[in-house]
Amino acid sequence: MTDFDLRGKIPATPIVEISGKEYMTDTKGALVPVETIKSQDLLMDEVVGKVFRHAKDLSAQIARFKEHTFADIADFQGLLEQEYGARAGGAKGNLTLTSFDGLEKVTVQVADRIDFGPELQVAKKLVDECLIEWSAEGRAELRSIVNRAFAVDQAGKIKQAELFSILRLEIEDERWQRAMKAIRDSIRVLGTKEYVRFYERTSPEAPWRPVSLDIAAL
Repeated sequence: MTDFDLRGKIPATPIVEISGKEYMTDTKGALVPVETIKSQDLLMDEVVGKVFRHAKDLSAQIARFKEHTFADIADFQGLLEQEYGARAGGAKGNLTLTSFDGLEKVTVQVADRIDFGPELQVAKKLVDECLIEWSAEGRAELRSIVNRAFAVDQAGKIKQAELFSILRLEIEDERWQRAMKAIRDSIRVLGTKEYVRFYERTSPEAPWRPVSLDIAAL
């Protein structure tokens, strides 16, 4: 029998009362009497619930902050456009705003969301043919670069930065050139995504330091 007192606690798993007896649903969907659940399991459930509620609140707060931030920047761009007849920002919408004292900076970056079509598999086959033929020439370093370029991450997605890195390699082989063309032709632009980043510094001569909104970086 558990000795964990649930009074005043808000568990992550809802408590169901049936005929005056309290139950909690386990991972298999079965109702388990609270009195039979181990104290440490109830404590863990309570801790998860407490932390998760804070996380949800913070997530909602960040979402509102992001919405307000882009709205404020859009209002500023609208004022400039009204004043000068042109919208502030680069060709793709990139924008940098700096405080009057030069100690705070906000940047907006617009990046393409891309995916790759079936041409990428053709490119991989051509590249593999090149590597097989070149293996006798001892290009182990090139093979390592190529393997990283066509590898996928944990989500099963191609690592774009690694793939684009081989496009910069200057190799004259005709098959390699066809492979690079296939990679370029495989690129599909699905849309764009806006990113806003914040930087600060202690003086106009000091380097910029990012203001992190990433919990893992704090």
